[in-house]
Amino acid sequence: MKTDPWDQKAARILVRPLVQTPIHPNHVTIFNILVALAGCWLIASGEAASQSWGAFLFALSRFLDHFDGELARQSGKTSKLGYYLDYVAGGISFGALFLSMGIGFSQGLLGGWAILLGVAGTSSAVISVFLNLGIDRASKFDEGEAIGYPAFAGFELEDGIYLIAPVAWLGWLEYFFIAAGIGATVYTLWTLLNLLRLRRKTGTS
Repeated sequence: MKTDPWDQKAARILVRPLVQTPIHPNHVTIFNILVALAGCWLIASGEAASQSWGAFLFALSRFLDHFDGELARQSGKTSKLGYYLDYVAGGISFGALFLSMGIGFSQGLLGGWAILLGVAGTSSAVISVFLNLGIDRASKFDEGEAIGYPAFAGFELEDGIYLIAPVAWLGWLEYFFIAAGIGATVYTLWTLLNLLRLRRKTGTS
């Protein structure tokens, strides 16, 4: 039995006041995208203080990413649009993050390589959206548990993105960018391998 990560458990509690309101899960998703894009806009500025606030906003958007799903479950407002919109939100958010860091650090240590790394990270984020959709579809035909993010002690691999805020305040965001760019590529390959394994197991295409 998969244990929910700590941030999802927190979101489950914090979202309860919204259950009886007119707020729809899709509203939360769109708000989350706007928060992420605002953070990315600040990161792209290349100015240290703005990047720190941008990193905070992006970390906040990743926490809010759990709210729409929890609100949908608790209010009964689930929808196919919301299902796909949540995937799109993740792709847009992470794609914009890598692109904004590439722009923001193009005048720094990496120079023109920052743009290339940003494009590579953005491409990985977009590709991962489709791969994860494929995994979700294939897992419906699997009698076992669906594949999720690697997890340990209530923390998932994706929770590492929360480190972007303290890392930015410490002035290490450019190094985080390098590590995240490499990590995004590795994660995309890992996701692809899981999708291929699931398809072989279930006979889906």
